[in-house]
Amino acid sequence: MSVVAESLTQGLLQGAGVVLLCGPVLVASVAATVFVVRRRSLASAGGAPEAPDQLFWDLFLGSCVALPALLIPALVSPWAGLVLAGAAAASGLAAYRGSPKFLAWRAARREHREQLTAHQAARIQHDELMLRWRRYELDPGCSIDYPALTDVRLPETSALIKAMRTADQLRTATHKGYPDAVGSLAASLAAAERAAGIPAAMPVVKQAG
Repeated sequence: MSVVAESLTQGLLQGAGVVLLCGPVLVASVAATVFVVRRRSLASAGGAPEAPDQLFWDLFLGSCVALPALLIPALVSPWAGLVLAGAAAASGLAAYRGSPKFLAWRAARREHREQLTAHQAARIQHDELMLRWRRYELDPGCSIDYPALTDVRLPETSALIKAMRTADQLRTATHKGYPDAVGSLAASLAAAERAAGIPAAMPVVKQAG
């Protein structure tokens, strides 16, 4: 009995050893392969082009890592092979079900970063446009030479004021429409300047302070 117990204990220890050694490799390779295949399938469903043999190579490379990590422990200890097979199936299922949520989260983060970058660029342009506009109010020479820029009865000036209000309202928060609002402000200011007969190359004089 002692020999059988010792043999059984030794087998359990060997099985546990190969599970601890090969388990992380197997789980990671299966999860990564399923994730890559799932990502490509979702991208293909979204209209992105995909190479016809890409699926084969993804599965082939994943199998080159996963199969040895499963077969070697199974040869050492059958119960270790069963445990690792269950772990591989669980990791593959988790990767398959979790891939859409993870990809959506990553896309949302990328979109948020791009939105922040666009918002910061729009703020800089907004400040430049407002500096350009204020010269018609603060510079006595411009006010006298180009009174049309402060006359809201003119359609172009009225549209400019509306565009200024819209851009100011969207500036405080990271709003998706803010960059477009600043673009509309730039177009409205240019249109108002053309209507007032202002030269396009007229320099902007920065205010002190």
